Amino acid sequence: MLSKFAADIIIKGSESPERLLDDVSLFLHSVENKMPKEQKKTIQMLHNADSMLKGRRLLLVDDDMRNVFALTRQLEDVGMEIAMADNGQVALDKLNGGDPDKSKKPFELVIMDIMMPVMDGYEAMSKIRKLKSDYADIPIIALTAKAMPEDRAKCIEAGASEYLTKPVEMDKLMSMLRVWLYKSS
Repeated sequence: MLSKFAADIIIKGSESPERLLDDVSLFLHSVENKMPKEQKKTIQMLHNADSMLKGRRLLLVDDDMRNVFALTRQLEDVGMEIAMADNGQVALDKLNGGDPDKSKKPFELVIMDIMMPVMDGYEAMSKIRKLKSDYADIPIIALTAKAMPEDRAKCIEAGASEYLTKPVEMDKLMSMLRVWLYKSS
């Protein structure tokens, strides 16, 4: 198949680079069309980094409504489905089957604030890791306003998969979401 395109490539002229690019694109497109569906999906994700986030469901746990609003808005803009909890106990209840929207698919990731009333993020993460369900291994990204080196270690020890400080840098968060949701897909 490549030899068919090679005959076109040898022709030299003022449009040679454009023609070469066009022929190579056509060849690669024909190869991609013959790939299995899963491989096609992976290639499409490379061209649109946020495509893998569309339709993914996460639980956002934070007691500060300003953070919840800001994060929810940005995550929904890339097509994610967001459920909210204002403390660790509500998050645990949702993960233990107390999600009022059971018609939706299960949660795929948790973003957990650390300092909250009722049950803080450390205790909630620790209890999530002890659940006897699929959620025991769910990726958890811990968020904290503190920026001390020991805070990261404490979050990881409590069960966090990743750790981010506030204010949240959306590029970093989106990158972490892509990594953890790709691993779990």
